[in-house]
Amino acid sequence: MYSGNPEKKDRAICNFTYAERWETEPISHSKIPENMHDPRAAYQIIHDELNMDGNPSLNLASFVTTWMEPEAEKLMVEAANKNYIDQDEYPQTKIIHDRVITMMSDLFNAPAPDKAAGAATIGSSEAIMLALLAHKWNWKNRRKKEGKDYSKPNVVFGADVHSCWEKFALYFDVEMKIAPMEKGKYTLTVEDVKERIDENTIAVGVVLGTTFTGQVDDIKGINEYLIDVNKKNGWNIPIHVDGASGGFIAPFVYPEVECDFRLECVKSINISNHKFGLVYPGMGTVLFREKKCIPKDLVFDINYLGGSMLNYSLNFSKASSQVLLQYYNFIRLGRKGYSKIMNNIMKNAVYLEKKLLELGFFEILTDTKYLPVVALKLKDTSKYTVFDISDELRKKGWIVPAYTLPPNADEIAVLRVVVKENFSRDMSEIFVNDIKTALKKLKAATPLQENKKTSDTGKKTKPHHVC
Repeated sequence: MYSGNPEKKDRAICNFTYAERWETEPISHSKIPENMHDPRAAYQIIHDELNMDGNPSLNLASFVTTWMEPEAEKLMVEAANKNYIDQDEYPQTKIIHDRVITMMSDLFNAPAPDKAAGAATIGSSEAIMLALLAHKWNWKNRRKKEGKDYSKPNVVFGADVHSCWEKFALYFDVEMKIAPMEKGKYTLTVEDVKERIDENTIAVGVVLGTTFTGQVDDIKGINEYLIDVNKKNGWNIPIHVDGASGGFIAPFVYPEVECDFRLECVKSINISNHKFGLVYPGMGTVLFREKKCIPKDLVFDINYLGGSMLNYSLNFSKASSQVLLQYYNFIRLGRKGYSKIMNNIMKNAVYLEKKLLELGFFEILTDTKYLPVVALKLKDTSKYTVFDISDELRKKGWIVPAYTLPPNADEIAVLRVVVKENFSRDMSEIFVNDIKTALKKLKAATPLQENKKTSDTGKKTKPHHVC
């Protein structure tokens, strides 16, 4: 029996989590346990299991933010019990949300930011679907008004898009017209659009920073082409800009590049705040050029949560905290702070690319002009592949994706590194040294059999892209 002061007793009980007899019974993984458990024991069990996950700080696969300041984390905890949708109960949270939308509309050069149209979403997947649904309904309503058939909508985009574009087309019965990649061409061009649009096209999707190669589609060129073709044919085909990866890079690193509402045909944009918006996972944003871009048919007037409110979303309930975190960053960093951080991230990416190329084993697929993404392919795959390098790096804790490009460029296998704010020069040096070690080990290993090389490079999945 324990004797002594209560504070020491509490510490002792915590320490017994691993060994005390009443905690020796196994925890069911298929049924809810019959009995209660000490909260410290329950915490420790889950905490220990999560040690099996990768280290977020060493996750170079994901674009998603893995570090925020302590003050931001404090705000997140304080707002954890607030459901954003309860706007009548939490009116100030709604006011802050609207400020964030206005600030972002200004950042992306909307014609009238003070009359901003948009909404925070769970991520870019929801944001993209909301934007494309709006464009489908606008197209449908125009066709109805003109007395024309509206049963065969299509959407045009390149193979460089996130899988949620394909999900939208499948879930909402819209034909996909996908421009494939080719060796040396990994983005959507004007020619690709010319070959695919028609009177049934609800929108053209362009990517501001692709997951696969870090490049940008020819947004300005496509805009100029659509202006002409819309005028000539009496069409009104809009552009949706997928800024999930590059949305927070462009305004601060290359603001002179017109890829937002400065372009006439750009009617909607999605951004992932939980990527280079520097917010923890759980927030994207859909922005519209103006309110009339959102069909009234799709906006619900809800009054059963207290007061009347308008709602345009796929996910009803969501956390308030991420909206507050974005507002915190806007206040905390301002344009100067964001500009400094984004430019530093890009410099670190360029530095890492240079150090990796100096090893002599890689060549770059594309340069780090638009995104802090280093995409490399091996010069020689006779002894090992990028998949082998990825496996070796995993042993050191690094999570680095290796993948083949989509058809018709799937013979190209790529190793990709995403450089985020917490990936410093010092971390770059450690990473390069670990790459050297991996290459040395693989070089000394038995050469791959020819049939293994072929099958391995053909069966790997797409890179993971979190919204």
